[in-house]
This record gives sequence, C-alpha cells and structure tokens, in this order.
Amino acid sequence: MADRFDAFVVFAEMRTGSNHLEESLNTLADVSSHGEVFNPVFLGAHNRTELFGIDMSMREADPMPLLRAIVAQPGLSGFRFFHDHDPRVLDAVLDDPRIGKVILTRNPLDSYVSLAIASLTGQWRLTNPKMAKAAKATFVGADFDALLERQRIFRDRVQRQMQMSGQSAFWIAYDDIADLDVLNGLAAFLGSEDRLTEVPDKLKRQNPGEVEEKLENPEDMRAHLATLDPFVVSRSVNSEPLRGPAVPTFLAAAASPLLALPIPGGLDGALRDWLTELDDAAPSDGMTQKELRPWMRKAKGFISFAIVRHPLARAHDAFQVMMTGTGAQANTLRRILANQHAVDLEGDAGLAFLGFLNFLRANLNGQSSLPVAPEWATQSAVLAGMAQAVLPQRLIREGEAQAELDRLAALAGKDAPTLRLPGRAALDAILSEEIDDACMQAYRRDYLAFGFRKWRNS
Repeated sequence: MADRFDAFVVFAEMRTGSNHLEESLNTLADVSSHGEVFNPVFLGAHNRTELFGIDMSMREADPMPLLRAIVAQPGLSGFRFFHDHDPRVLDAVLDDPRIGKVILTRNPLDSYVSLAIASLTGQWRLTNPKMAKAAKATFVGADFDALLERQRIFRDRVQRQMQMSGQSAFWIAYDDIADLDVLNGLAAFLGSEDRLTEVPDKLKRQNPGEVEEKLENPEDMRAHLATLDPFVVSRSVNSEPLRGPAVPTFLAAAASPLLALPIPGGLDGALRDWLTELDDAAPSDGMTQKELRPWMRKAKGFISFAIVRHPLARAHDAFQVMMTGTGAQANTLRRILANQHAVDLEGDAGLAFLGFLNFLRANLNGQSSLPVAPEWATQSAVLAGMAQAVLPQRLIREGEAQAELDRLAALAGKDAPTLRLPGRAALDAILSEEIDDACMQAYRRDYLAFGFRKWRNS
C-alpha cells in the first residue's frame, strides 16, 4: 500500500450519500471506514457505544485517544465527519496532512427534501426497495436557509484551514458515488492498492424522482428559491484588515459599573471627560485583557457601550488631523496623498477633503500602499475587533448620545454630566452633495451597519 496517508476523513452532511460512499470504500481490501465516530449521539453507527476499547463516556471526556486509535489501525482507516460532530477534534484533523480529506457534496435542496422525508418516515437507510416508505415533505424556507448557512460556515472553515496548511482534498459529488471510475480514482487518491470491479449495491437510493413531486407545497419552494442569491452577487467584498480588541483603550469608570469602548477617530476625549465628571475621578485605561477580566467580574451588572459617529464627521476629523499634524509621519502622509493620490492639499478646503475621501475609499478597498489607520478604519471593523474581548451592550449613535448616557448615569445612580461633542461648523462650511456621496461610497459598510443617512439628512 502506498504510504500517502495514515488515515482519512470524509467530510459530508446528512443525506449526501455518505453511507453509500462508505460502503464502497469498505469494499476495498486495505480500507476501513468506521462511520460517524464523533457523532455525539452514537459511536460510529447507530446503537454502537464502543470502538477500539473506547466507549462513549471516555470519548466525551477526551476524543483525542479515539482519533489516535483510528490513525494507528493497520491499512487505511477512516471515518465520516459532519458539521455537528465533536468540534474538539476538527482542528487536529484539518491540520494533519497525514489524514486524507474527502469532501462529499450534494445539491442542498435535494439533501433538505431527503432529510425532511426521512424524518417523516423514520427510514434512514434502504436495502430492499419493497420496504420503501413514501411521504411528501413540506418546504419551510427558514429551515432551508438555516441548512444552507450551517453547511456554508462549515465548508468555508474546512476549505480555509486546508488552504492555510497547503493541503488538497478529493471532491466527490452525490451523483458520482455510483461511478466506478470516480470511486477508483478516490482509491488511488487515498493510496489504496485495491480497486473496485463493481459498485456495491446493498444500499438503495431513497425517494427517487423530481424534487417538486416530493413536496406538499412546491409553489412555496419555487417562490422562496427565487429570493435566494446563489452566486452571492450582492456580497460586498471587504478588503479591510481584521483589527485586534485594543483593550488598553477601554475606559473603565472609577466607581460606576460602566465600560466605555472608544472608537479611534471618535469621542475618546469627550467620553473620558464625561466619565470623570460622573464619578469625580478619572476612568482607568491601559488595561490588558488579563486585567480587564477581574474588573468585569467585580463590576457586577456592568454595562459596556460604544458611541459610533457619523462617517462624514469622523472622516472630517481624520482629515483635519492629517492637515495639521506635525512630525515625519504626518509629513509622509501628506506627501503620499499629494503625489500618489492627486489630493490638492494647498487649494480649496472642500476639494481637498473630497480628495481625501476618495483616498479613503481606495485605502479601505486595499488599493493603497498605506495601511488602514485606526482613526479612519470602518467603525464596523473596529467594533468587530473589540468584540474579541468585550461586546458593546449599548451601541449608540453620536446624535443620540446625550439621551442614552443620561439613562446609563441613572442606572448607575448618578447625575448625568453633559457630553461635550465636537462642533459641526467647519464641516458644514465645506459640505457639498459630492462630498456627501463620496463619504457614502467610502464608508458604505458603516452607513448600512449603523443606519446612518447622508449628512444633509441627519
């Protein structure tokens, strides 16, 4: 037997034909597939509770010995793994290039209908066509969407982790599991020295026929499918880099159970002043994640909050900082904007700001050699990074900040200070419809995520 893999895994889902495929693999003399060995409900097969001396309680305590036992078996030993199987072994399986990966796919609509019928009839395997049970399923759009989403998340994780580790998989579709040539190609991929001369036919296909014939409400299915976007043409590609949690910037109130999550380019100074007036003492900052956790445990019922600014106000602040900044870094930024992005910083202020917004759009879309600075990164990306440490329990738009902070102060039993917000005069003086539109193009993600309207209408 060629020494290509020590073991293998078949990534599949319910009603994709994995039983049929496993039967064919087990026909090979040097291959053994042991079923769904990490299914939380059973061990490899229905009513089996032990495998290789490991029972379900032992597997529940630690699944890794079972994985090692499978790998250690003579010949080529494998198993099937679905999205809802024990997640504790998935990283180990995906990261091991000595475990061959087989990915079995099926039209998700066929899988959904087959699963619905099997649930109705209780018939999950068929070996004798005379015993086939018939039923018609009811199509439920929300259930179908949930199935698609579960499969997509799992498939994307498998694919990404294999890409990161430089591995490839053998992809096989449901329609090919009865193709002798494809099955023997799979045997070659796995490194088996055996080949099939015929396709095993013990298991029979259940519920043959057209999908619409298997449904009580095919018209509902057609209507729902028309609303889907199978090619994801509506997806906006986000080229912005992921951001970290930035815990040292968090502001923990001195006495009140409040944790402010300032967004760069936002209201850091105003929030700091508000918290200082609230408790007559400056808030704590500079914490590490290790130091943050004890504060969270001690501040029972604490409320974390973040204030999101209108993208145009925030971009204009970043523009003003860029224009007035001193030092080598600020000079370099202005030189790059002028020389590489044709931003006229010496002329009309409105045109200069418009050029800066056009630069931001290119920068956020990965079309600039400059990294995305925190002060002009999308607030969506900043908050996603913060959520790795703390989720903001209150997400407040700047225009509603005073009223919301009044409520937080009342919950803390304190009189609410005034939040001193930046003025709008400088921005209003140069505002144009072209500037409004350019900002929306640059920060479409934030406009959508936080419900902002154009500046003129806000």
